[in-house]
Amino acid sequence: MSAPWIEDLRLNPLPALLSWRDPALNYFTRRDLLEEQAGPVEKLWGLPSARKIINRQQADGSWRYPGKGYNPKTGTNYTLLETYRQLRLLVEMYGLQREHACIQIAADYVFTCQAEEGDIRGILGNQHMPYYHGAILELIVKAGYANDPRLEKGLEWLLSVRQADGGWVVPTQAVPSKQRNSQYWLGKPIKADSQKASSHLATGMALRAFTAHSRYHQNPEVIAAANFLKGRLFRADAYTDRKAPSYWLKFQYPFWWTNLLTALDSLSRLGYSPPDEQLKRGIDWFLTNQSEDGLWETGYGSGGRAGENRHWVGLAICRVLKRLII
Repeated sequence: MSAPWIEDLRLNPLPALLSWRDPALNYFTRRDLLEEQAGPVEKLWGLPSARKIINRQQADGSWRYPGKGYNPKTGTNYTLLETYRQLRLLVEMYGLQREHACIQIAADYVFTCQAEEGDIRGILGNQHMPYYHGAILELIVKAGYANDPRLEKGLEWLLSVRQADGGWVVPTQAVPSKQRNSQYWLGKPIKADSQKASSHLATGMALRAFTAHSRYHQNPEVIAAANFLKGRLFRADAYTDRKAPSYWLKFQYPFWWTNLLTALDSLSRLGYSPPDEQLKRGIDWFLTNQSEDGLWETGYGSGGRAGENRHWVGLAICRVLKRLII
Protein backbone atom coordinates (compact mmCIF):
# COMPACT_ATOMS: atom_id res chain seq x y z
CA MET A 1 0.00 0.00 0.00
CA SER A 2 1.33 3.44 -0.95
CA ALA A 3 0.21 6.28 1.30
CA PRO A 4 1.86 9.51 2.53
CA TRP A 5 2.04 8.39 6.13
CA ILE A 6 3.83 5.16 5.20
CA GLU A 7 6.18 6.89 2.77
CA ASP A 8 7.36 9.23 5.54
CA LEU A 9 8.39 6.26 7.71
CA ARG A 10 11.79 4.63 7.48
CA LEU A 11 10.17 1.18 7.56
CA ASN A 12 6.69 -0.07 6.66
CA PRO A 13 4.98 -1.30 9.88
CA LEU A 14 2.16 -3.15 8.08
CA PRO A 15 3.98 -6.49 7.55
CA ALA A 16 4.71 -6.76 11.28
CA LEU A 17 1.12 -5.94 12.19
CA LEU A 18 -0.41 -8.35 9.67
CA SER A 19 1.89 -11.22 10.65
CA TRP A 20 0.87 -11.10 14.32
CA ARG A 21 -1.59 -13.93 15.00
CA ASP A 22 -4.47 -11.97 16.44
CA PRO A 23 -7.67 -11.85 14.36
CA ALA A 24 -8.85 -8.67 16.09
CA LEU A 25 -5.58 -6.84 15.39
CA ASN A 26 -5.66 -8.12 11.82
CA TYR A 27 -9.25 -6.89 11.39
CA PHE A 28 -8.53 -3.34 12.57
CA THR A 29 -5.26 -3.16 10.61
CA ARG A 30 -7.09 -4.03 7.41
CA ARG A 31 -10.10 -1.85 8.15
CA ASP A 32 -8.38 1.26 9.53
CA LEU A 33 -4.98 1.28 7.81
CA LEU A 34 -5.54 -0.56 4.53
CA GLU A 35 -9.15 0.69 4.26
CA GLU A 36 -10.32 -2.74 3.17
CA GLN A 37 -13.86 -4.05 3.53
CA ALA A 38 -13.06 -6.14 6.58
CA GLY A 39 -16.66 -7.09 7.35
CA PRO A 40 -18.84 -6.28 10.35
CA VAL A 41 -17.06 -5.71 13.63
CA GLU A 42 -19.59 -8.03 15.29
CA LYS A 43 -17.57 -11.00 14.06
CA LEU A 44 -14.97 -10.15 16.71
CA TRP A 45 -17.51 -10.38 19.53
CA GLY A 46 -17.51 -14.17 19.48
CA LEU A 47 -13.73 -14.64 19.50
CA PRO A 48 -12.60 -16.94 22.34
CA SER A 49 -10.53 -14.15 23.92
CA ALA A 50 -13.55 -11.82 23.94
CA ARG A 51 -15.88 -14.53 25.22
CA LYS A 52 -13.47 -15.24 28.07
CA ILE A 53 -13.85 -11.66 29.30
CA ILE A 54 -17.62 -11.60 28.78
CA ASN A 55 -18.08 -14.86 30.69
CA ARG A 56 -16.42 -13.36 33.78
CA GLN A 57 -18.92 -10.51 33.95
CA GLN A 58 -21.05 -10.43 37.10
CA ALA A 59 -24.85 -10.33 37.05
CA ASP A 60 -24.89 -6.61 37.90
CA GLY A 61 -22.72 -5.79 34.86
CA SER A 62 -19.43 -5.41 36.70
CA TRP A 63 -16.22 -7.43 36.80
CA ARG A 64 -14.67 -8.56 40.06
CA TYR A 65 -11.15 -7.38 40.87
CA PRO A 66 -9.08 -10.46 41.82
CA GLY A 67 -9.10 -10.76 45.59
CA LYS A 68 -10.61 -7.33 46.25
CA GLY A 69 -13.98 -5.63 46.23
CA TYR A 70 -14.90 -2.62 48.36
CA ASN A 71 -12.47 -1.32 50.99
CA PRO A 72 -14.52 0.19 53.84
CA LYS A 73 -11.50 2.06 55.24
CA THR A 74 -10.72 3.98 52.05
CA GLY A 75 -13.98 3.69 50.14
CA THR A 76 -12.05 2.21 47.22
CA ASN A 77 -14.36 0.41 44.81
CA TYR A 78 -12.05 -2.12 43.18
CA THR A 79 -14.99 -3.51 41.24
CA LEU A 80 -15.35 -0.21 39.36
CA LEU A 81 -11.63 -0.21 38.62
CA GLU A 82 -11.79 -3.74 37.23
CA THR A 83 -14.90 -2.93 35.22
CA TYR A 84 -13.03 -0.02 33.62
CA ARG A 85 -10.11 -2.32 32.85
CA GLN A 86 -12.28 -4.94 31.15
CA LEU A 87 -14.37 -2.39 29.24
CA ARG A 88 -11.13 -1.05 27.76
CA LEU A 89 -10.46 -4.46 26.25
CA LEU A 90 -13.97 -5.15 24.99
CA VAL A 91 -14.57 -1.72 23.44
CA GLU A 92 -11.10 -0.99 22.06
CA MET A 93 -9.86 -4.43 21.03
CA TYR A 94 -13.11 -6.17 20.06
CA GLY A 95 -15.31 -3.23 19.09
CA LEU A 96 -18.24 -4.15 21.34
CA GLN A 97 -21.18 -1.74 21.20
CA ARG A 98 -24.33 -1.17 23.23
CA GLU A 99 -26.18 -3.65 21.01
CA HIS A 100 -24.40 -6.36 22.98
CA ALA A 101 -26.11 -7.14 26.29
CA CYS A 102 -22.72 -7.24 28.02
CA ILE A 103 -22.14 -3.56 27.25
CA GLN A 104 -25.66 -2.57 28.25
CA ILE A 105 -25.40 -3.97 31.74
CA ALA A 106 -21.79 -2.79 32.11
CA ALA A 107 -22.82 0.79 31.28
CA ASP A 108 -25.72 0.55 33.71
CA TYR A 109 -23.32 -0.61 36.42
CA VAL A 110 -20.92 2.27 35.72
CA PHE A 111 -23.75 4.78 36.05
CA THR A 112 -24.73 3.33 39.44
CA CYS A 113 -21.40 4.85 40.51
CA GLN A 114 -22.40 8.30 39.27
CA ALA A 115 -22.89 10.83 42.07
CA GLU A 116 -25.65 13.42 42.08
CA GLU A 117 -23.13 16.06 40.99
CA GLY A 118 -22.53 14.07 37.80
CA ASP A 119 -19.12 12.51 38.40
CA ILE A 120 -18.37 8.80 38.47
CA ARG A 121 -16.88 8.09 41.86
CA GLY A 122 -15.31 5.23 43.78
CA ILE A 123 -11.76 4.48 42.69
CA LEU A 124 -10.54 7.29 44.98
CA GLY A 125 -13.10 6.65 47.67
CA ASN A 126 -15.60 9.50 47.80
CA GLN A 127 -13.14 11.96 46.27
CA HIS A 128 -13.42 13.40 42.77
CA MET A 129 -11.37 11.63 40.09
CA PRO A 130 -11.57 13.69 36.86
CA TYR A 131 -8.93 11.55 35.15
CA TYR A 132 -10.61 8.16 35.65
CA HIS A 133 -13.99 9.79 35.14
CA GLY A 134 -12.94 11.04 31.69
CA ALA A 135 -11.29 7.77 30.68
CA ILE A 136 -14.39 5.78 31.66
CA LEU A 137 -16.71 8.13 29.79
CA GLU A 138 -14.52 7.81 26.69
CA LEU A 139 -15.36 4.10 26.57
CA ILE A 140 -19.05 4.75 27.20
CA VAL A 141 -19.15 7.20 24.28
CA LYS A 142 -17.32 4.79 21.98
CA ALA A 143 -19.75 2.04 22.94
CA GLY A 144 -22.65 4.08 21.53
CA TYR A 145 -23.92 6.16 24.45
CA ALA A 146 -23.16 9.63 23.07
CA ASN A 147 -26.78 10.75 23.51
CA ASP A 148 -27.41 9.21 26.91
CA PRO A 149 -28.43 11.90 29.45
CA ARG A 150 -26.31 10.22 32.13
CA LEU A 151 -23.28 10.62 29.91
CA GLU A 152 -24.12 14.24 29.12
CA LYS A 153 -24.37 14.95 32.83
CA GLY A 154 -20.95 13.44 33.33
CA LEU A 155 -19.39 15.48 30.55
CA GLU A 156 -20.90 18.72 31.84
CA TRP A 157 -19.57 17.97 35.31
CA LEU A 158 -16.12 17.48 33.85
CA LEU A 159 -16.24 20.86 32.12
CA SER A 160 -17.35 22.48 35.37
CA VAL A 161 -14.23 21.44 37.30
CA ARG A 162 -11.54 22.69 34.91
CA GLN A 163 -8.62 24.77 36.09
CA ALA A 164 -8.11 28.39 35.06
CA ASP A 165 -5.27 27.39 32.71
CA GLY A 166 -7.59 25.11 30.77
CA GLY A 167 -6.81 21.62 32.05
CA TRP A 168 -7.65 19.42 35.01
CA VAL A 169 -6.08 18.23 38.24
CA VAL A 170 -6.81 15.37 40.57
CA PRO A 171 -7.72 17.25 43.78
CA THR A 172 -6.16 14.48 45.87
CA GLN A 173 -2.74 15.38 44.45
CA ALA A 174 -2.80 18.62 46.47
CA VAL A 175 -3.43 16.80 49.77
CA PRO A 176 -0.32 15.64 51.68
CA SER A 177 -0.20 11.85 51.90
CA LYS A 178 -0.21 11.91 55.72
CA GLN A 179 -3.62 13.61 55.60
CA ARG A 180 -5.15 10.99 53.31
CA ASN A 181 -6.68 8.94 56.09
CA SER A 182 -9.98 7.08 56.24
CA GLN A 183 -11.84 10.24 57.22
CA TYR A 184 -10.46 11.99 54.15
CA TRP A 185 -11.27 9.20 51.66
CA LEU A 186 -14.80 8.73 53.01
CA GLY A 187 -15.53 12.40 53.58
CA LYS A 188 -17.01 15.13 51.45
CA PRO A 189 -15.09 15.63 48.18
CA ILE A 190 -12.57 18.43 48.36
CA LYS A 191 -12.57 21.06 45.64
CA ALA A 192 -9.43 21.86 43.70
CA ASP A 193 -8.01 25.38 43.79
CA SER A 194 -8.81 26.47 40.23
CA GLN A 195 -5.79 28.79 40.15
CA LYS A 196 -3.28 25.98 40.58
CA ALA A 197 -1.50 24.57 37.56
CA SER A 198 -3.19 21.72 35.73
CA SER A 199 -1.73 18.25 35.52
CA HIS A 200 -1.10 16.91 32.03
CA LEU A 201 -1.66 13.38 33.39
CA ALA A 202 -5.17 14.34 34.50
CA THR A 203 -5.85 16.56 31.49
CA GLY A 204 -4.90 13.94 28.92
CA MET A 205 -7.21 11.33 30.47
CA ALA A 206 -10.12 13.72 31.05
CA LEU A 207 -9.88 15.15 27.54
CA ARG A 208 -10.35 11.73 25.93
CA ALA A 209 -14.05 11.76 26.86
CA PHE A 210 -14.53 14.81 24.63
CA THR A 211 -12.30 13.71 21.77
CA ALA A 212 -14.47 10.58 21.50
CA HIS A 213 -17.62 12.73 21.27
CA SER A 214 -17.75 14.68 17.99
CA ARG A 215 -20.33 17.13 19.30
CA TYR A 216 -17.74 18.58 21.69
CA HIS A 217 -14.88 18.96 19.21
CA GLN A 218 -15.48 22.70 18.69
CA ASN A 219 -16.28 23.45 22.31
CA PRO A 220 -14.02 26.37 23.42
CA GLU A 221 -13.37 24.76 26.80
CA VAL A 222 -12.31 21.51 25.14
CA ILE A 223 -10.01 23.41 22.77
CA ALA A 224 -8.47 25.25 25.74
CA ALA A 225 -7.77 21.93 27.44
CA ALA A 226 -6.26 20.54 24.23
CA ASN A 227 -4.01 23.58 23.89
CA PHE A 228 -2.83 23.11 27.46
CA LEU A 229 -2.01 19.44 26.78
CA LYS A 230 -0.23 20.29 23.52
CA GLY A 231 2.01 22.72 25.36
CA ARG A 232 3.07 20.05 27.87
CA LEU A 233 4.49 17.44 25.47
CA PHE A 234 7.79 15.97 26.73
CA ARG A 235 7.72 18.10 29.91
CA ALA A 236 7.61 17.04 33.57
CA ASP A 237 4.18 17.11 35.19
CA ALA A 238 3.40 19.68 37.85
CA TYR A 239 2.48 16.91 40.32
CA THR A 240 4.19 13.81 41.62
CA ASP A 241 2.12 11.08 39.92
CA ARG A 242 3.96 9.97 36.78
CA LYS A 243 5.88 13.24 36.96
CA ALA A 244 9.08 12.44 35.02
CA PRO A 245 9.27 13.37 31.31
CA SER A 246 10.13 9.72 30.58
CA TYR A 247 6.45 8.81 31.14
CA TRP A 248 5.60 10.50 27.85
CA LEU A 249 7.30 7.53 26.17
CA LYS A 250 5.62 4.67 28.03
CA PHE A 251 2.84 3.32 25.81
CA GLN A 252 0.03 0.85 26.42
CA TYR A 253 -3.05 -0.25 24.53
CA PRO A 254 -5.86 0.04 25.22
CA PHE A 255 -4.98 3.51 26.51
CA TRP A 256 -4.72 4.19 30.23
CA TRP A 257 -2.30 6.90 31.37
CA THR A 258 -1.45 10.03 29.41
CA ASN A 259 1.55 9.68 27.11
CA LEU A 260 2.74 10.99 23.74
CA LEU A 261 0.57 8.52 21.84
CA THR A 262 -2.65 9.27 23.75
CA ALA A 263 -2.00 13.02 23.49
CA LEU A 264 -1.45 12.92 19.72
CA ASP A 265 -4.47 10.66 19.33
CA SER A 266 -6.66 13.22 21.10
CA LEU A 267 -5.18 16.21 19.29
CA SER A 268 -5.52 14.57 15.89
CA ARG A 269 -9.16 13.69 16.56
CA LEU A 270 -9.83 17.33 17.41
CA GLY A 271 -8.43 18.44 14.05
CA TYR A 272 -4.93 19.58 15.03
CA SER A 273 -2.33 18.98 12.34
CA PRO A 274 1.09 20.19 11.17
CA PRO A 275 2.65 22.71 10.69
CA ASP A 276 1.95 23.21 14.42
CA GLU A 277 5.48 22.98 15.86
CA GLN A 278 4.54 21.32 19.14
CA LEU A 279 2.58 18.67 17.27
CA LYS A 280 5.35 18.22 14.72
CA ARG A 281 7.83 17.49 17.48
CA GLY A 282 5.64 14.63 18.67
CA ILE A 283 5.19 13.25 15.15
CA ASP A 284 8.93 13.45 14.53
CA TRP A 285 9.59 11.31 17.59
CA PHE A 286 7.57 8.46 16.08
CA LEU A 287 9.12 8.95 12.64
CA THR A 288 12.65 8.65 14.01
CA ASN A 289 12.20 5.92 16.64
CA GLN A 290 11.05 2.85 14.74
CA SER A 291 12.55 -0.53 15.56
CA GLU A 292 13.90 -2.78 12.84
CA ASP A 293 10.55 -4.54 12.34
CA GLY A 294 8.82 -1.21 11.70
CA LEU A 295 7.09 -1.03 15.10
CA TRP A 296 7.99 0.91 18.25
CA GLU A 297 9.20 0.00 21.73
CA THR A 298 6.62 0.60 24.43
CA GLY A 299 8.86 1.27 27.42
CA TYR A 300 7.32 -1.63 29.36
CA GLY A 301 9.95 -4.32 28.96
CA SER A 302 9.35 -7.93 28.03
CA GLY A 303 6.55 -9.29 30.22
CA GLY A 304 4.12 -12.01 29.22
CA ARG A 305 1.90 -9.69 27.17
CA ALA A 306 4.64 -7.35 25.97
CA GLY A 307 4.49 -8.60 22.39
CA GLU A 308 0.73 -8.22 22.20
CA ASN A 309 0.88 -4.73 23.70
CA ARG A 310 3.66 -3.71 21.31
CA HIS A 311 1.64 -4.71 18.23
CA TRP A 312 -1.55 -3.00 19.41
CA VAL A 313 0.46 0.11 20.28
CA GLY A 314 1.89 -0.07 16.76
CA LEU A 315 -1.63 -0.08 15.34
CA ALA A 316 -2.58 2.94 17.47
CA ILE A 317 0.54 4.85 16.37
CA CYS A 318 -0.22 4.11 12.73
CA ARG A 319 -3.78 5.36 13.13
CA VAL A 320 -2.47 8.63 14.50
CA LEU A 321 0.18 9.04 11.80
CA LYS A 322 -2.44 8.28 9.14
CA ARG A 323 -4.53 11.20 10.43
CA LEU A 324 -1.63 13.61 10.82
CA ILE A 325 0.50 12.93 7.74
CA ILE A 326 -1.45 13.97 4.67
